[in-house]
Amino acid sequence: MGKPTGFKEFTRELPSKLPATERKKNYKEFVDLLPDQKLNEQSARCMNCGVPFCHNGCPLGNIIPEFNDAVYRKEWKDAYEILISTNNFPEFTGRICPAPCESACVLGINQPAVAIEEIEKHIIEIAFEKGFVAAAQTNTKNRKKSSSHWIRTCRFSHCCTIKLCWT
Repeated sequence: MGKPTGFKEFTRELPSKLPATERKKNYKEFVDLLPDQKLNEQSARCMNCGVPFCHNGCPLGNIIPEFNDAVYRKEWKDAYEILISTNNFPEFTGRICPAPCESACVLGINQPAVAIEEIEKHIIEIAFEKGFVAAAQTNTKNRKKSSSHWIRTCRFSHCCTIKLCWT
């Protein structure tokens, strides 16, 4: 567990967003990343509940208290490994998910909930930055010569596969 008194010491903080006048000029990311200290404080707010309802709230079943603890200890490789054990596309879900895990957070009963969605987004951004994310190589060969094959497969019942190939 991160910091046992973290939920008492820190309040929920979210990163700033660019103004709408700036956002409409391009399609770039408009939500800033939290500074390292603020991210550490947000992960320290996780209470590591006896029955973490955030697991039930997350449609992917992310192991939220565990990756919050790894973020608090600044063990980014562990946090990334924990996150991808249940989530094949954290780079997407960290941005588009409505975060039902946050509304299921026990801390949300009497305080603002842990910023789980932001922590998840930061884990994958830092994993890309540090080079932890690697493409899984396919075993199939095709007639096209390409420099790289990316394949990621969902673990859901519909088993979709996304392949990105370029030459």
